[in-house]
Amino acid sequence: MKSIWRDDIEISERERLNGDIKTQVAVIGGGLAGILTAYFLYKQGKEVVVLEAKNIGSGQTQNTTAKITGQHNLIYNTLIQDFGLEKARQYADANKKAILEYKRIIEEEKIHCQFKVCPAYLYSQESSQSLEQEAQAAKQAGLDCSLTTETNLPFPVKAALRFNSQAQFHPLAFLKAIAEPLTIYENTAAEQLDGNCVVTKYSNVTAEHIVIATHYPFLNVPGYYFMRMHQERSYVIALKNAMQINGMYLSVDKGGYSFRNSGDLLILGGGQHRTGENSLGGQYSKLRDAAKKFFPESIEVSHWSAQDCMTLDNVPYIGQFSSSTQNWYVATGFAKWGMTNSMISAMIISDGILERQNSFAPIFSPQRFKFSASAKTLVEDGIQAVKGLMTEIFTLPEEEINQLPKGHGGIVEYKGHKVGVYKDETGKAYIVSTRCTHLGCQLEWNPDELSWDCPCHGSRFDYKGNLINNPAMENLNTIK
Repeated sequence: MKSIWRDDIEISERERLNGDIKTQVAVIGGGLAGILTAYFLYKQGKEVVVLEAKNIGSGQTQNTTAKITGQHNLIYNTLIQDFGLEKARQYADANKKAILEYKRIIEEEKIHCQFKVCPAYLYSQESSQSLEQEAQAAKQAGLDCSLTTETNLPFPVKAALRFNSQAQFHPLAFLKAIAEPLTIYENTAAEQLDGNCVVTKYSNVTAEHIVIATHYPFLNVPGYYFMRMHQERSYVIALKNAMQINGMYLSVDKGGYSFRNSGDLLILGGGQHRTGENSLGGQYSKLRDAAKKFFPESIEVSHWSAQDCMTLDNVPYIGQFSSSTQNWYVATGFAKWGMTNSMISAMIISDGILERQNSFAPIFSPQRFKFSASAKTLVEDGIQAVKGLMTEIFTLPEEEINQLPKGHGGIVEYKGHKVGVYKDETGKAYIVSTRCTHLGCQLEWNPDELSWDCPCHGSRFDYKGNLINNPAMENLNTIK
């Protein structure tokens, strides 16, 4: 299970850091947000070091659908209602600038990354009302958009909202190019921060400024981001012999689909759910059924999934990590829009370190809290966390290991204890603790990806107990 971006790009590995060093800026995280931030600072003459736990681009950057767009679902109407028109314009301006910055860098560095300017559409097969409201709000925020019923989709729509001058690209081809001149240490996971010191397993990095760009912050305190975000998953299949749709499309209907082309392939996405809430599976099956319906001659060539951090008000947290840590910065909560938000993060954080004013930084400030925009999600996330903790503490399953079929996983009782088990096709059982190593919530089995997922904060582990996604920092306990 590998994305099409990983199929045709090889990025040379970097060495592990094996000795203490000092630098002006330490960037933790080698995804697009971290690498772009380091790139901007390097271009301004700063001494920058990037620390990556695995390999650069091996996290969410390789699993994106790679849309560079300011069209972020039905957000502008909500932004105006919750934050006012000025802040909504800041959000829109940031995204417009992000698209232009990608274009500038690609042209300046002569990067071959399939960059293509094209429109992005929101569409509905059910109602035009929400799109009409969004069109009015987006225009007030300063975006070039218009309503239409004409699309290249394989079905009719009630309405579509077209955003002009958006873009798409090959994210790893771009990442590889801008990372080339940077000082990067791979397989060097940050384990803790102590003032201006980044502590890793093998060495320490002392820095004047520290940027945490690890998708989900690995520190619980300060910042308390685990109380202000949850994570969601979505699924993608790539098809050949489908069609050219000449744009990027996202449904605003529940259970709808997203579409975009990459060369002669069509990328079909959907199946969104909260991490840890896919015990029945079937997300890829739904996409394959849709592919057969819309494109009967198509052939699947790849499938993969992505994980996204969702903030309380659907606006990323970008800027100073907390009020008590003046020289720490964070970039997280990108929702489904990691490409534009990675660029926005790099612009805001590099401006902060370089002591330059940034006109659109206020809307993204991690220190913001507007109760009306956050209350509903805050309550839902709180209930989910309590539920996950109580389930782990008080419930025992009825099933035992011998009742679990081959090729299946689940929570079972083993010697009077609750455990997670995956039984492979040969009947070999892989037994792990069901307790998430982050804050102890009960993990749930994800049959689509053979993983153990945390419904509280989104940590994920493979069926052997190895950590896949943070905020957890440790593997699961296993039972031989």
